[in-house]
Amino acid sequence: MLHLTLATALVLLLIGTICDFRTREIPDWISVAIALVAIIASLAGWLGIGISWVLAGGTLGLFVGYGLFRFLKLGGGDAKLIAALGLLVGPVGLLIVLFGMAIAGGILSLIAMSRSQKDYAYVPAIAAGFIWYLGIVSQF
Repeated sequence: MLHLTLATALVLLLIGTICDFRTREIPDWISVAIALVAIIASLAGWLGIGISWVLAGGTLGLFVGYGLFRFLKLGGGDAKLIAALGLLVGPVGLLIVLFGMAIAGGILSLIAMSRSQKDYAYVPAIAAGFIWYLGIVSQF
């Protein structure tokens, strides 16, 4: 069931990526759906982490997302996605996601600069960070 849970989150992130490319907006239902999947999967025992770790990851994601929103002008939908992913992967997993996200975001930023764009979709970087996490977790 863990694979189904993570695949569901990945599909939701891909939908968010498409929405971000098209409209530069991420529907709130995507973040809410990821959060609900995380909570239900944790309570069912599918995630391998307890509800306290899920809530700790969500709290860390909330603080990181708010900081990026407030001080670095990341979008609100992006911040909500980070908080929802924090619920799904826990605090340690979120650090892995954030590392992959930073690398992918840097690459996206370079591409945007080469095209003289000031605004670009950031959900692809968040999705890449989650894929990075999946690659690392699958090794264990």
